[in-house]
Amino acid sequence: MSKVRAELKIQGRVQGVFYRQSTKETALRLGLTGWARNCPDGSVEAVFEGGKETVDAAIEWCRQGPPAARVTEVAVDWQDFQGEFSGFGIRT
Repeated sequence: MSKVRAELKIQGRVQGVFYRQSTKETALRLGLTGWARNCPDGSVEAVFEGGKETVDAAIEWCRQGPPAARVTEVAVDWQDFQGEFSGFGIRT
């Protein structure tokens, strides 16, 4: 299976609703590495690395997010796999 990297910008009501923690739990369940963080503009950024199918699954999850979230847009930037992460973290 080919490995990929995707950088996401998630917009909507995504801060203060456990979005980052839920993203981390989803990534770990899928066996992905990377990170998620809140942005000053109210959006969330995330980076996923792993197999293409599991990264696709994480992106689909991000389009919905946790129950209290209201996602309006998910922009995805596909990149070459870098293999720089050992786990999935929450950045500040």
